[in-house]
Amino acid sequence: MDMNCSFSDLKGASVFITGGGSGIGAFLTEGFLMQGAKVAFVQRSDSTAFCDEMEAKHGNRPVFIACDITDMNALKAAIGQAAEAHGPVTVLVNNAANDQRHETLSTTEEFWDWSQAINLKAYFFACQAVIDDMRQSGGGAIINFSSVSYMMGNAGYPSYTTANAGITGMTRSLAREFGPDRIRVNALAPGWVLTDRQKEKWATPEGLTAHLERQCLKDMLSPEDIVGTTLFMASSASKMMTGQVMVVDGGVVTTG
Repeated sequence: MDMNCSFSDLKGASVFITGGGSGIGAFLTEGFLMQGAKVAFVQRSDSTAFCDEMEAKHGNRPVFIACDITDMNALKAAIGQAAEAHGPVTVLVNNAANDQRHETLSTTEEFWDWSQAINLKAYFFACQAVIDDMRQSGGGAIINFSSVSYMMGNAGYPSYTTANAGITGMTRSLAREFGPDRIRVNALAPGWVLTDRQKEKWATPEGLTAHLERQCLKDMLSPEDIVGTTLFMASSASKMMTGQVMVVDGGVVTTG
């Protein structure tokens, strides 16, 4: 991955990323490693090979912790393990999500609860788990990944869009509550990023063409297009920015 931005204050920072071993998350992990940060991440699948690759490329090995983020106790324990390895977590990136397609009339209560646990509940409790360390460190940065899907009013995954709208509200409330502790809480809303999962499951030539027509910038988004904005939001370059939602979607939706 090419990196054309540098944030010197991230060198040595203790960073925790959910879903940091695949998709957008893997690019985020690499982006922080390239800044010299100490990165720990959780992933359900074995990410040992990815950690080996990162160490070989950058001489900076992330800490992989196997975890299902729907298990809140396991998620909190993983954050504690990251702090033991790298010092108090001062950058949290809530990235893990699941946009499984589903229809409203056939959605079960069990599916709804599972979807909300991944896409919203885990975000809240990860934030809760890092607050004390950030307070003791004199501040920190939390970046909650949302999505433009709810801003577009997309159908086909109502639980997912509901959770992403909730992330925006939660982000603003936590920013207000913990601003006095110099803890910044912002949301990042990507557009349609062509990860391997998206390509395998939902990206059709017709769908891509229709979506690209809605973008101002006529290039499809790749995972690495999200990294620079995340680093900016984590760094002191954005030290007076909190409670905001930043959109990186090539110009599909507008905010403000």
